[in-house]
Amino acid sequence: MIYGFYGGKFLPMHKGHLYCIDTAARQCDYVTVLMFVGGDDELRICAQQKDGYLSAAFRQAQLERVCALYPNVVCHTVDVTALKLPDGTEDWDAETPLVRQYVPHMDFVYSSEPSYGAYFARAYPEARHIIVDAGRKTYPISSTLIRAMTEMEEQQKWMV
Repeated sequence: MIYGFYGGKFLPMHKGHLYCIDTAARQCDYVTVLMFVGGDDELRICAQQKDGYLSAAFRQAQLERVCALYPNVVCHTVDVTALKLPDGTEDWDAETPLVRQYVPHMDFVYSSEPSYGAYFARAYPEARHIIVDAGRKTYPISSTLIRAMTEMEEQQKWMV
């Protein structure tokens, strides 16, 4: 069996996220997708957002619908509210044991961010980091770009 892991905040979930999940599902026998909630970035972003599409409950339901499209993909939500560094930023090293509760072993860890490589190598030494569409050529979008869009119609074009 080949095990994969993909994690994110999905603020909001977009076609690039779906592409990464699809890639992992095609390459692995079993994929675990984790949505991290309660981080400082999320709390700050959601405080500014008014129409609910970034709430943890909405994103969790959306992620569950997406993962249900794949028989070999499961998803869970992980609350990281209490895991902060002294400066208030997220403590990824403290999150690692929570990830390991859901993914005790992984062969591949997926992301679109090459900068995550050093952390992944330390946290998941048995796993190979698979970078999916780092240049965002397949889906030239990010959650940050979607949140910056002023027209809901434009946002919805990229969201899942």
